[in-house]
Amino acid sequence: MNLPTLITIARIALAPVVAWLALVPSAPVRFGAFLLYLVVAVSDYWDGYLARTRGEVSDLGKVLDPLADKLFLVCVLAAMYVLQAPSSESWASRVAPGQAGAFPFRMPSVGSVPLPLWIILVVLAREAVMTVFRALMQRHGIVIGASRSAKWKTGFQFTWMGTAYFWFFLWTWAAAARWDTATAGWAVLSGFTAIVGTGAMVGAVVLTFWSLGEYFVRYGSPWAPRRPAA
Repeated sequence: MNLPTLITIARIALAPVVAWLALVPSAPVRFGAFLLYLVVAVSDYWDGYLARTRGEVSDLGKVLDPLADKLFLVCVLAAMYVLQAPSSESWASRVAPGQAGAFPFRMPSVGSVPLPLWIILVVLAREAVMTVFRALMQRHGIVIGASRSAKWKTGFQFTWMGTAYFWFFLWTWAAAARWDTATAGWAVLSGFTAIVGTGAMVGAVVLTFWSLGEYFVRYGSPWAPRRPAA
């Protein structure tokens, strides 16, 4: 077993740990969740880079890498939803009593921006559709790589999720330290974080739809595929 595959296996093992740490009501633990999120997110690039540059691309790695990506996405979004769910979706309180929906982004001059379930479902459904779409198109000899809009979608998605995990730590720390959240310094810090997180969330959702539509326009459907020009 080579190093890239070991990194991928580590990503699979750490995905639920990242989510679990985020649900622990402790500032140091949530800061650890944020740091671990960054490590796993960056390792997503490095395992592929090492496999290509070292000539260690393996069949096992090809199977495990997309599994690691999907599991990480599901785990991270699950914890985010529990902590940012709208009050109308109160079932999350069974998972995190007293914390469910307690950490929505708080936009300056706008107020709370919770994370509704439909956004989670849209993001996950897009990944499921693309997984099936790629597999079906490969039967026609068409290999679908990541488009530019899909890469931008991934960038916005990782920024959104990373900012949310930092947000959980920030507000937990503020509560534990009894910060005065009425000060200008806090307003700048929390406001900037909320703007980045909310903006990245909106960008990720828009590009989720855009990139998916772009694939269908370019490649057609599994029943009427078309091979785009080089």
